[in-house]
Amino acid sequence: MKTLYGMSLFASLTLTTLLLLPLAYAQGGPGAARQGGMYNPATETTLKGTVEQVKSVSGRHGWHGTHLMLKTADKTVDVHLGPESFLKEKGFNLAKGDPIEVIGSTVSLRSGEAVIAREIKKSGETLVLRNAQGIPQWSRSRRR
Repeated sequence: MKTLYGMSLFASLTLTTLLLLPLAYAQGGPGAARQGGMYNPATETTLKGTVEQVKSVSGRHGWHGTHLMLKTADKTVDVHLGPESFLKEKGFNLAKGDPIEVIGSTVSLRSGEAVIAREIKKSGETLVLRNAQGIPQWSRSRRR
């Protein structure tokens, strides 16, 4: 009897896990999805400046994100853009010395203050990275 109960409990937990796993996965991963959740339209700001550095940042789960250091009139800001693959797909290239305008949300991270970019303008071109709520254009949740 004890064995039958144990097997039934194991089967129930396995079935529950299998049913909930796709739902958890659909919520997005820790990288972009988490930043999308951090985006706060109330802290949105517009910055103009020159690209000081373009950085590739690797995550624990194999993703590669693009950050840049933007030199404004009074400070240098860490700007988080999104996955390298998304920028490449859109054909939007950034290099040191490029004058750009960034619209994004100012956030506090462990590493300090940063801006999560929603939109970048360069030489008359505009790249939309996130919608007004901060949901990334590359995210599955943007379709909801």
